[in-house]
Amino acid sequence: MHYAELRAVREELTGPGGQFEITEEEILGHRIKTFKNQPPSVREFWLSTIVWGDRPYLIYEGEVLTYAQAHAQAAALAAWLVEQGVEPGDRVAIAMRNYPEWMIAYWACLSIGVAAVGMNAWWTGEELDYALRDSAPKALIADAERLAGYRAIAGLPGGLKLVGVRLNDCPEDVTPWAEIVASGSAMPAVSVDPEADACIFYTSGTTGFPKGAQLTHRGCVANLMNMLYSTTAQTLATERATGVAPSTDAPIPVSLLTTPLFHVTANNCGAYLTTAAGGAIVLMRKWDAGEALRLIERYGVTGVGGVPIMAREIINHPDFAKTDTSTLTGLSGGGAQVPPEQVGEIARKMPATSPTTGYGMTETCGIITSVAGPFFIDRPDSAGPYMPSFDAKVVDDEGNELPLGEVGELWVRGSPVIKGYLGRPDATAETITQGWLHTGDIARIDADKFVYIVDRKKDLVIRGGENISCTEVEACIYRHPAVAECSVFGVKDERMGEEVGVAVFLKPDHGLDETDLKKHCLDHMSKHKVPRYVWFMDEPLPRNASGKFLRRELREALSAAVAAT
Repeated sequence: MHYAELRAVREELTGPGGQFEITEEEILGHRIKTFKNQPPSVREFWLSTIVWGDRPYLIYEGEVLTYAQAHAQAAALAAWLVEQGVEPGDRVAIAMRNYPEWMIAYWACLSIGVAAVGMNAWWTGEELDYALRDSAPKALIADAERLAGYRAIAGLPGGLKLVGVRLNDCPEDVTPWAEIVASGSAMPAVSVDPEADACIFYTSGTTGFPKGAQLTHRGCVANLMNMLYSTTAQTLATERATGVAPSTDAPIPVSLLTTPLFHVTANNCGAYLTTAAGGAIVLMRKWDAGEALRLIERYGVTGVGGVPIMAREIINHPDFAKTDTSTLTGLSGGGAQVPPEQVGEIARKMPATSPTTGYGMTETCGIITSVAGPFFIDRPDSAGPYMPSFDAKVVDDEGNELPLGEVGELWVRGSPVIKGYLGRPDATAETITQGWLHTGDIARIDADKFVYIVDRKKDLVIRGGENISCTEVEACIYRHPAVAECSVFGVKDERMGEEVGVAVFLKPDHGLDETDLKKHCLDHMSKHKVPRYVWFMDEPLPRNASGKFLRRELREALSAAVAAT
């Protein structure tokens, strides 16, 4: 493979005078790598895309909004928010399905220095209540279902401005979206600090409720620069090694976004990259592989982004062979590791389509690594090289850096790393040390800067790309009066990557069955967090010398029974 060319291209592109020149700046008290020529904030990036004018931008169930229309709506919403007293540094919550209004609201908020708070559309009332109290937004922009969830919350602080999206009947205290965007108001003139919060995305950690990660403007733009660099570098390296002349007639991208916009995978990665290229974004109400194939054929989709199972379901769907997928140049999987055999299967079934993956986190505003095409096919067990705006190292349990090639926890430092967790200085200090983010993943790095994820250190289950805190699920289960002990862990699953499993030991003289336990969980948590597998143990759960449950041992022993069937 062409790794010498890839190294040379990296030095050329990121060195002095290069297209992606890297420099160091004092950022939040640390000397941090950043791109010298990136836009200072998301505002400048978004406003620059007005040049795409009448090109299709947002497509949803037959509706098409052009770039010009999207800019007009974003400007009108931004002006309305300012009129309502929303100021730079404030927050606005967005709670809806993947409607076009989600992206427009996001760009509007960031263009006036207001942080967009992404509300998980699957949250129960309890979870929505927590996030609203935690983030304290000045306004809530919501669809009918999420607005109904808000109404069901008792005792929320008053004064929240409500904007209704796609409502049949709009209550008096809710301002209709259509009324706001019809105003024709101009985008307010605002100066945005690169280190200001661009958005708050909630991420499940290892303790309690989700934490609000503070993604900065600099971090979000740096993530875009990393993605542009990755595409450029790997394409250049391949062209130089093979002698193939660069293509001059690349199609305008049309991307099918299959995952929720309240995550960095769809928003910071998929939407940003397509918007930067003046491409169209096709949105889905919910995932369905058959519908995805129909949309690919109808709109000439060039790229599909999502979690690995989505790519697998597309290429294995009964309609795949009779659907025109000839426009597809990229089929990506992120949010979980792509099975190596799936990389080869994509290459065999779709030789003109490049398999792609990226490894990243909410805490890095998107990708840490990215790999595509021949490099991914050659090293299918790799997550790809880490991006130029990062330093990366693996460390032992004491935080000491290990030699190249050895296995330890992956730490990264760079401009995409979040500022911290909203109102959680303790959690921030536990996760970020002198600018170094503890990823919680066990990995090794080779001489070409390729990262290989070996295991997970954090107590997390990653189900279909959605992070689920084991501790949060345990806390919910402990609320049931019959439960004495429980331990939650991930169980490997061919479709979702992992499913939630739990071992439960009941109190003496208490009865509880699997159905009632799952119903209890559904009353307090989103459906995707409810354990699929439940084991009731006859004896107290095994512990180590310090009294902690042996989660890994339980997982290995109990999961074996699932694997056998």
